[in-house]
Amino acid sequence: MSTIEAAAENAHDAHGHDHDHPSFLAHHFDTPEQQFDSGKLGIWLFLVTEILFFSGMFCAYAIFRMLRPDVFEGCSQFLNTKLGAINTGVLLFSSLTMAWAVRCSQTRQNKGLVAMLASTLSCAMIFLGVKAIEYSHKWEMGLLPAGLFTFDQNNPHPETDTHYLFYICLPFMFLLAGVVLWLIISLVRGNEFHVKCAKPLTVVAICFFVGIGLGMILESGDSSHSEEEGLEEEVMMAEAVELGNESVLQKISRDDTNSGAKSELIARARQSDTAGTSIVQEGQIISGAIVSVEEDVMTKRQAGVFFSIYYCMTGVHAIHILFGIGFLVWLLVRAVREDFNPQYFGPVDYVGLYWHLVDLIWIYLFPLLYLIR
Repeated sequence: MSTIEAAAENAHDAHGHDHDHPSFLAHHFDTPEQQFDSGKLGIWLFLVTEILFFSGMFCAYAIFRMLRPDVFEGCSQFLNTKLGAINTGVLLFSSLTMAWAVRCSQTRQNKGLVAMLASTLSCAMIFLGVKAIEYSHKWEMGLLPAGLFTFDQNNPHPETDTHYLFYICLPFMFLLAGVVLWLIISLVRGNEFHVKCAKPLTVVAICFFVGIGLGMILESGDSSHSEEEGLEEEVMMAEAVELGNESVLQKISRDDTNSGAKSELIARARQSDTAGTSIVQEGQIISGAIVSVEEDVMTKRQAGVFFSIYYCMTGVHAIHILFGIGFLVWLLVRAVREDFNPQYFGPVDYVGLYWHLVDLIWIYLFPLLYLIR
């Protein structure tokens, strides 16, 4: 043996990298504990930058809401609280399954780890499916950011040839078809590892369309309810008009000889059109003066700002969900390969911390955008 080879062997032995060095331990760490603590510090530093990133958007929300609270109050009426609430419940449940997955990785319960990771992924896909319904409905109404805002109060549900929901679902259709094809090929070839990976991922891909169906049910329920309310209001207004129009003065004016009564009706109609309100009859008492005129907030300059903030905050959050899905798929494949054990479960724990932060951000977004009126 040469002097150089002997020196190299002694150096490796001194660091303990040739003997009792597990494959999951990186060469620049001496113990699994040191590797885990270093990774934990790194993920916490990354999460701090994420918090700072979202803090800027929350500050922008607070400033604009302080300047124009009426705009935010009026525009928030267009957000479906049922869809937001169901997504909140889905993400809270996903936090439970993610924490359970970390525990399974610590106790080497590989089947439980795969099941919990698949459950977390399924919740994430349901969240995106519900969000797709919410986005497509607003896009069809023209409730877009400031530069693209086209909402018309006289025609709130315009007929359009653009099928936004189809284009949103198209990538997920290809994803589902690809995963199913992968599963079929793996079954034919008898590749057990690929089958174990493709089975839960097929369920995960289907869950997006489960979210689509759930969102459609909730959205259609709200639409039918609002249509019923609008119909009731129209009936009440029609009845009021009929009662109001059939006054004594109108009965008198039916006689052609009563030209004065007809002139009085014409004058009142002109006065009503000019004033924009009802006529003060003789003997009525005015309870108060008009101190302000309500401003229309559904304009590109005002409502467009609200929806710009809405799409910015919820859209960036959805992008983080997509990144989380990528991390979770990576963990699921490694879990099927049984890479994790009581000494090496850091990646599951790190992704779990990231996922909990994404859930926590939505816990703030939901009341700020959907509930505060």
